[in-house]
Amino acid sequence: MPDPVPTWWARRQFSRGAAVPYAVGTYRSAWSAYPELVRQYHPELNHGIALSQVPLAADVLLCWECPLGHRFAATPTEQRERPGRVRRRSSWCPECSALARPQPVVLGEARALPARPKKPAPALCTKTPDLPKGTPFLSACAPKPASAAEAKLRAMLRDRLEFTDGLNAIKVVRPFFRHTEVWPDILLPELRVAIEYDSVGRHGLEHVGTREEADRRKDRAVRGAGWEVVRLRTGPLESLGPYDVQLTGLGRVAIDRLVERLREIRGPLLVDPYLRA
Repeated sequence: MPDPVPTWWARRQFSRGAAVPYAVGTYRSAWSAYPELVRQYHPELNHGIALSQVPLAADVLLCWECPLGHRFAATPTEQRERPGRVRRRSSWCPECSALARPQPVVLGEARALPARPKKPAPALCTKTPDLPKGTPFLSACAPKPASAAEAKLRAMLRDRLEFTDGLNAIKVVRPFFRHTEVWPDILLPELRVAIEYDSVGRHGLEHVGTREEADRRKDRAVRGAGWEVVRLRTGPLESLGPYDVQLTGLGRVAIDRLVERLREIRGPLLVDPYLRA
């Protein structure tokens, strides 16, 4: 019986005698033969473990998400064998696959109801420039910062770290709310890391419920563009990703913890040269 991700990872740590049994990128070339599976796998849905750390024959139950947002659990072997010879995109998702099957026609007196006209998909914004995926730029559509805490965080981070300021968007492939761009709070282009500052707001409604799901979609879009995300989560908000930091307030300790996260993501050799003396 397949193990859940935490159990499988703990067993590999014990059997291999290492905190990280498989380094990130170990199985990248093997998984590259399955680009649709790479698109459907998200580390934040699997306790921060990257797909390139999972052997193709591992007996582990992973969580996947199809392009339409259907989530389902399957082992790597089940996913690789699911398409068969016809590699339709719907073949990788049980729900999409069921919808794609033709329904039997029942003969009788009852008349089939006319199909409902499909609503046209909302048009994408045309203001986003035609840039390669993952390119940071200054967007004309990005909302203006409305949080004083965000401005304070930017100023504190600028005092501690050298980075190109003034950019507010990342070019992505999949549309995100009618745009092929996302707008993190702060961009560190040299490190390709996006910083988000999250609080529940004055009325306790921010970044919870459906808004939390939007945050997760945004993070997946950023990571899909080749960037990493660090969310500074305050109050009762729990971490959404592997590098998020839970804080009680903004201060020097918060910036120190953020810098340590940057070192974990990109390594001290790349991060430390950008630190101000």
